[in-house]
Amino acid sequence: MKRLCILISSILVCACTQAQTNYKVKVVKEYPHDTGAYTQGLFFHDGILYETTGQWGQSSIRTVDLESGKPVQNKKLSSKYFAEGSVILGEDLYVLTWTNKVAFRYDAKSLSFKKTVSYPREGWGITTDGKQLIASDGSATLYFMDQDLKVQKKLQVTMSGRPLRNLNELEWINGRVWANVYLTDMIVIINPDNGKVEGAIDCAGLLPAKLRTQNTDVLNGIAIDAAGKIYLTGKYWPRLYQIELVKQK
Repeated sequence: MKRLCILISSILVCACTQAQTNYKVKVVKEYPHDTGAYTQGLFFHDGILYETTGQWGQSSIRTVDLESGKPVQNKKLSSKYFAEGSVILGEDLYVLTWTNKVAFRYDAKSLSFKKTVSYPREGWGITTDGKQLIASDGSATLYFMDQDLKVQKKLQVTMSGRPLRNLNELEWINGRVWANVYLTDMIVIINPDNGKVEGAIDCAGLLPAKLRTQNTDVLNGIAIDAAGKIYLTGKYWPRLYQIELVKQK
């Protein structure tokens, strides 16, 4: 019986490992990125690239010209707020704050302020599947919310059977949640039904050493356009990269 249990355990571990696909990234094209942008949220909507930036006194919401990397619209937040992830659902642009315990709603087209909403957790990343909002708070939990930011479901994210913490900026891609893992060069692909990590993307070396300065910070920022092209960047990075995934054997 003991030998049978060991065998079953080995099979389960093997199955768990095989269920995760590992990838590297291949750069397809690179674009300029504002080195003054501490990137928190990044996404496309109706062909427009949106970005929120963080840091006290530097937080902003902007639309960005992809080719030049320069802001087209740039709305600065009060210095008492530290902006985090952002997303558009319906006609509203939602912006989380880190520790202020509030979120903001803006008109998606004009970026005009609409309302402040109570938000009882730390704000990190946020995305949408087109019907609901999905947010992270730096833990291993994803929060599925309605348009009033009321939690409808909580989902624990696991990798190889263990909770995966530090989930940060999020993007909904092909029916899965992609998440930056804060302070790492890894992005994970999460099944939104069961929370299991189905893929791990190794982005080490994406920004070459020759482009790094003492201000260069971590990988953070995932966006997909209407054509299905995927873009990655980081905090204070000088480049925004269009990438493809390369499956590892």
